[in-house]
Amino acid sequence: MKRLSLIVLLAFASWLPAAADEGMWLPSLIAQRIDDMRAKGFQLTAEDIYSINRASLKDAVVLFDDGCTGELVSAEGLLITNHHCGYDAIQRLSSLEHDYLTDGFWAATRADELPSDGLNVKFLKRMEDITDRLAAGESRERIIEQAAEEGRYKASIEQMYYGNQQFLFVYEQFDDVRLVGTPPSSIGKFGGDTDNWVWPRHTGDFSIFRIYADKENRPAAYSPENVPYRPAQHFKISTRGIAEGDFTMIYGFPGNTQEYIISDAVDYIVRRSDPAKIRIRTERLDRIARAQEQDPAMRIMYASIHAGIANAWKKWQGEALGLERKHTLETKRAYEEAFEQWAADRPEYRDVVRDLKAEYARIADAYFALELMNETVRAGELNRVYRRSDFGERLYPQVAALNRDLFRILYREYYDNCPGQYMIPRFAAEVERLGSPEAYADLMFEATHREDDATQAPELEALRADVKRTVERILGVLGRCSTRNLNSERLNELYTVYIRGLREWDRERAFYPDANLTLRVAYGKVAGYHYADGIYHKPVTTIEGILAKDNPEIYDYDIPQTLRRIIAEKDYGRWGVEIDGRTTVPVCFLADNHTTGGNSGSPVLNARGELIGVNFDRTWLSTMSDVAFDPAFCRNIALDIRYVLFVIDRIGDASYLFDEMEFAR
Repeated sequence: MKRLSLIVLLAFASWLPAAADEGMWLPSLIAQRIDDMRAKGFQLTAEDIYSINRASLKDAVVLFDDGCTGELVSAEGLLITNHHCGYDAIQRLSSLEHDYLTDGFWAATRADELPSDGLNVKFLKRMEDITDRLAAGESRERIIEQAAEEGRYKASIEQMYYGNQQFLFVYEQFDDVRLVGTPPSSIGKFGGDTDNWVWPRHTGDFSIFRIYADKENRPAAYSPENVPYRPAQHFKISTRGIAEGDFTMIYGFPGNTQEYIISDAVDYIVRRSDPAKIRIRTERLDRIARAQEQDPAMRIMYASIHAGIANAWKKWQGEALGLERKHTLETKRAYEEAFEQWAADRPEYRDVVRDLKAEYARIADAYFALELMNETVRAGELNRVYRRSDFGERLYPQVAALNRDLFRILYREYYDNCPGQYMIPRFAAEVERLGSPEAYADLMFEATHREDDATQAPELEALRADVKRTVERILGVLGRCSTRNLNSERLNELYTVYIRGLREWDRERAFYPDANLTLRVAYGKVAGYHYADGIYHKPVTTIEGILAKDNPEIYDYDIPQTLRRIIAEKDYGRWGVEIDGRTTVPVCFLADNHTTGGNSGSPVLNARGELIGVNFDRTWLSTMSDVAFDPAFCRNIALDIRYVLFVIDRIGDASYLFDEMEFAR
């Protein structure tokens, strides 16, 4: 009992509201946090952050391409986001003649700005708690229809706290978004996969776009007659600099967290899901990397595929390590035991933890089978038809050799690890008929790699059809729910009760809703951290660190010659500042804001609400914050706005853009 009491005390201490700058807060309710924010240095009001009656900071933030965040930095629709957020649009605009990914791009005039077909941004017009309206019998469809105002706005209803609250979000969407400028990938992706999720960081991860509207300042499809959008608000830019301990605020669209899951879900992540996915992706990455090393053309061809596989692969490793180091599983178990003691004489909550555990036991194999399919049989390289004419005589043999290897490895992984009752029936039958998963892999490889121009592979179509049926069967087990996390319809119902009970019981805990790609405020401070015994990671990197990593023989570290010269000669001009007794240019900084995917591109603001940086990543062990926030280790990585300005000026020769920006005095 003494040991349990100590663990319970530690569990409570983990969630004390003053313990960390934790949380992703709804802007419309930020008045509930404003006293704490002001105590930590914030100088504005809740109304300055979010208002529907006047312009506020929310009007300078956009949901960018339905997955990132961007911020307005001029009264003429100029927008900054991350390079990796704009990457797809930049890639679509590139060609052999105009390789904007490799060379960068800077529009000399408004007429040179490049329309980005399919790219959109959304402004949040308002959000409204409609829990009572729904409880009173109003239909979701009717509420959304009214909010849309005959198609002028986009509206959605999102759950908070697993349905204990329901919020209406109303957006204005703009579809004419044009590329204004982007650094070359040797700056925008400097460090590549090697530096991803890592500190110290020196990546110039930004790109610049402009929003266009019709002459009434309303959304319109692309037209040469459109004019730059006039936002209700844009951010002033601060070049004063930062120091450790300075207040910071993130305003953006975090995508997905699960802070309130019970220990069974953490156990699934740490001991089953993450290890399996890491192992499978390691095998894929090793084989792709070997093929890339052998031929520069293969390196280019597989660059985005490799990056896509590696991003989550590295994130999962940090997540599992962080959760284990923090003893999250044990802490959550103790917390649940304490809750159950409180709930013992409360019939509405007494059995909810037991029922949650039973539901996890029921669905775990089904969900794991779904994850395993996505990592193996449904992997992108295994689900297309390859023709020699698509690659040419030189590259086709290398592509084919790589893919044959991938087929064999991934089919074996699926066969060895998929729970039998959820295995794709056709897959199981073919392996039995042919004798091994490798034999079936060879058959499917031959079916999908063609010497002629045939586009159909009947064997692939048959497998796809059975995969679809198997997915539908698994979804029948899970019910109607999001499958981004281990989840089911029944789990959602139980968590609604559990979270309601937690909020009644744990009055000292600062509850905030999980991220779901809706606008949130996170705040904290510029902060380094103790990475390991005797190792302290300072919160700022500088431009000399770029030159220290520079290596023309390594693609991800081969910087432009212009930048190489500027650093070598310390030719920093007006962007040079004194740090630790030397003249340099700051590049990136750390803060302890609570962020996740979707916060990429978010504005990082100082105590006066001025733009000091652009959020783009987290440190490796910080990825655990999707499940449990650790104030000692969880840090977001931001690009210092002064490095953005330096690159615009000295690399892009585009200082004319400063004429429309507003700089803080």
